[in-house]
Amino acid sequence: MFGRDMRRSLLYVVPALIILCAIISTYRLSPDEIRINRWMQPADGKADFSQGKANAGSTHEEAEVPLSNKSVPLDIQTSHQEIFSTSTSDGKYFSIDFAGKHNGMNPNIIPHPTLENTWIVAAQMVRGEAEQTVHFTELVCNAAFQGNVLRCLQPPNVLPVVPTKGGKCEGDLAYFSSNIGPHDARVVYGPDTPYIIYGSNSQFTCFGQFIQDFRELVDWRGKEAGSQIFLEGTEMQRPLPWNAIEKNWFPFWDPFGNMYIHYDVSPKRAFAQISADGTVGLDLSIGTEAEDAKCIAKYYPPILNSLESIHQASNSLKITMCKRTDAICIANESNTFIFTIWQHKTFYNFHGVYEPYLMLFQEHAPFAMHAVSKKPLWIHGRQQQHDKDTSDMFYVTSIAWKRPGVTYHGYLDDELFIGFGIEDRESGAIDVTAEELMSGLGLCTEA
Repeated sequence: MFGRDMRRSLLYVVPALIILCAIISTYRLSPDEIRINRWMQPADGKADFSQGKANAGSTHEEAEVPLSNKSVPLDIQTSHQEIFSTSTSDGKYFSIDFAGKHNGMNPNIIPHPTLENTWIVAAQMVRGEAEQTVHFTELVCNAAFQGNVLRCLQPPNVLPVVPTKGGKCEGDLAYFSSNIGPHDARVVYGPDTPYIIYGSNSQFTCFGQFIQDFRELVDWRGKEAGSQIFLEGTEMQRPLPWNAIEKNWFPFWDPFGNMYIHYDVSPKRAFAQISADGTVGLDLSIGTEAEDAKCIAKYYPPILNSLESIHQASNSLKITMCKRTDAICIANESNTFIFTIWQHKTFYNFHGVYEPYLMLFQEHAPFAMHAVSKKPLWIHGRQQQHDKDTSDMFYVTSIAWKRPGVTYHGYLDDELFIGFGIEDRESGAIDVTAEELMSGLGLCTEA
């Protein structure tokens, strides 16, 4: 009798204890920990600072109740340019396995400088619901293909990025001052040197963008070659005005090796030349603004409401629009361009979706826009979720030439990686020829 009563009591006591523990765990988190971690969840729409001053401090949920996205289900063959993997057996994207207790999202992939069939992968550590913290970490490992998976050869290490101090976060953004560590890093190859660009507390605004020679943070032979600038984390500046939250800046280089920083792609472009101390010159986009506006008007998707935005996503690479194997293929000003990927974000049905577009611009001053994707890219393997009137959230973060020795400049017959986060939980990538990627462009001269 006593045993039956005890078992009956446990049916009520155990669930109550579980609920109580969950409540205590939640209240142990500081408000800053909760708010900063929410900012790191772009799929849930709880915060979107989208590189626009007007968006700083606002959220999609605060703006208005999510509407129904009536554009789904999609006919991908007509709505998108679908791209396929050159290496997987089914043409789908491949997963990235971090081979440890922590997973990574928003990946970057570059060829290893000395090891064959090996790539360096860097990604933001994924935090579980029970791991809410103001500390943010970038993971890094050497990885190789094992079947259709790019897998870390050893559990990843932590990139030793030095935290920064700010003091410029005020009002609704005051909680950003509690941030420790790099946010949403990009590992990119320049003409001769790899760099890491990351977000951190700023001395000029609330949250800024920093750059460092990536070789200073990992085991990299041959550091004496290449550029010798940005050996320490250096905050990059921008022409006024500053946004409260700066995100996703990318460097690009002219034919003479001068470095520039590209800040915005919407509603208009902004870019400037940068010096070794992080200072910059004037906003050079003024020289191309009129012509760029025509191209933007023709090829950019319309922004229908506050649930939509356009922002930069990947780093940049340079491409000559002919094949490396073609004897008459010679790079010149008329056939060589800088390209990047930007994204159109929507937040309908309580779910964020990012549609990637390609943009090409001149490699020489005045760096005018040359072409834009006519349709957004659809990575083969991404699924529509018809029951929820949405699709998988793939967030493009990086592009890199796949072949070792090819750093910044490639050709149409070269393969490249496109790295992306999946639903803020994991990482994927696809390898595709540049020719396939460039096949859906609309020229700005036709705008």
